Amino acid sequence: MSAHESTLQNAPALATEEQVRRDDRAHVFHSWSAQGLIDPLPIASAQGSHFTDYEGRRYLDFSSQLVNVNIGYQHPRLVAAIQEQAARLTTISPAFANDARSEAARLIAELAPGDLDRVFFTNGGAEATENALRMARLHTGRHKVMAAYRSYHGATAGAIAMTGDPRRWPSEPGMPGIVRYWGPYLYRSAFHAETEQEESERALQHLRDLVMVEGPQTIAAIILETVVGTNGILVPPPGYLQGVRDLCDEHGIVMIADEVMAGFGRCGEWFAVDHWGVAPDLITFAKGVNSGYVPLGGVVISERIAQSFDQRPYPGGLTYSGHPLACASAVASITIFKEEGIIEHARSLGADVIGPGLRAIADRHPSVGEVRGLGVFWAVELVRDRHTREPLVPFNASGADAKPMNDFAAACKERGLWPFTHFNRTHVVPPCTTTAEEVREGLAILDEALTVADGFTTGS
Repeated sequence: MSAHESTLQNAPALATEEQVRRDDRAHVFHSWSAQGLIDPLPIASAQGSHFTDYEGRRYLDFSSQLVNVNIGYQHPRLVAAIQEQAARLTTISPAFANDARSEAARLIAELAPGDLDRVFFTNGGAEATENALRMARLHTGRHKVMAAYRSYHGATAGAIAMTGDPRRWPSEPGMPGIVRYWGPYLYRSAFHAETEQEESERALQHLRDLVMVEGPQTIAAIILETVVGTNGILVPPPGYLQGVRDLCDEHGIVMIADEVMAGFGRCGEWFAVDHWGVAPDLITFAKGVNSGYVPLGGVVISERIAQSFDQRPYPGGLTYSGHPLACASAVASITIFKEEGIIEHARSLGADVIGPGLRAIADRHPSVGEVRGLGVFWAVELVRDRHTREPLVPFNASGADAKPMNDFAAACKERGLWPFTHFNRTHVVPPCTTTAEEVREGLAILDEALTVADGFTTGS
C-alpha cells in the first residue's frame, strides 16, 4: 500500500451536510455577517475552476472565492509541494533562516519592479498593509497617510482606518492621521471629466491640492490599490500612476501600491504596476501569491526604505511570519505560473474572451452601464437607467433595497455560476487558470441572469 493510499484509508469520513450546518450554526462566528441572518452553503469539494456542494451540484466560480484562488482549486503540484514541506519541516520561528522562506523571498523580489528587493512576510493582506503603513511612518518620520475613498485595505486597526468604503464605519473613530482623497473613476467622475486624459489630469491635481493644504512635510505615504478591487475594479487612466509617483518623489512621500487583490496574475501581470511601468516604494501582496492554499501575505520593500532599518530594529513581527508551509506553497505557485504560462493565459483571457464577451453582453442588456477591467479582473456596473447612470441599487444597500442585486445573484447560482457581487456591480474574476471554454460558459449564464436585472430598469 502506498503512503497516499494509507493516508486516504486513515482519513476521517466526510461529515454529512447536516452535521456541517449544525456545527457551523452552533459554533462558527462568521465575518462581516449578522449571525442569525445567514445560512452558509456547505462545500464538499473543489477542483480547477469549480466547487461542489453536498448535493453534488457544481458551481463555476466567477469569484475565485475572495478573488484569491488564482491558480484554481487543488492544483496537484501545489498540493504536493505543501505535503512535501509538511513532511520535512512544518514550522520554524521567523528568527531562523529557512530555505522555503529564503527562496520565496528571492523569487518575489526578482518579480518586483525597480529596487524592491526585500520581503517582509505576513499572514495575509491586512497585516501587509498594516506593516507598510508602519514602515512608511518610521522611514519618513511623518504621520499622515493619504488613502482613497473607494478602497479596501483590510480589517486590522490601521488597515481598516485606511479603508475608504463603509466597512470602516463601525470601527470609527480609528487611527488618526488618515486623509481621504478621490481616485480616478471616469464613469462616475468626481471631477466632471469627459475623457480619460481629463480624469487623470484632474484627479492628479486634486491629489496635489490636498498634499499642499495638508502640508507635504507631514505626509508619510500615499496608498492606493493599483487597480481598485472590491470597490469597482477601477483601472487607472494612462498617466495617473506615474503622476502619483512623481508627486511622491517631489515631496519625499512613500508610494504604497496595495496589490493584495490585483497582483500575481489577476491583471495579466506579475504585479499590476507592471502594466504602467511604475515602481512604487512598497508593494503589499497576499491572495494570489499562493492562492490561499496556506495563509500568506507580505510587503516588498525598496532598498531605500529597507536601509532605514539597517542600524535600528524594525518594531514589528508575527509568530508565523514566513511560515515554511506557506512559503513552500508560494515557491511552488510561482514556479507553476512560470512553467504553465498562467500570466500569459490570464492576459489572453481578458483581451480575447472576457473583454469582448462582456462588451457584447452590454449591448444586449439595458441594465449594464459599463464594463471595465484587465486580465481576469473585470466589473459589470449595473444601472436602472443608462442615461442618468442611476445605480441598480443605492450605495451600500441592504434589505429590500438590495433586492435587484440579490435576485440577479440568485439567478446566477440557480444556473450553476457563483458570482461576486458588491453594491451595484458583479465582478468577473474567475481563477487565472480557467479555460476559455469555461469562461464562455460562465458569460452565457451571466447573459441569461442579467435579464433579471433588466427587469428593474426604468430608462429607455
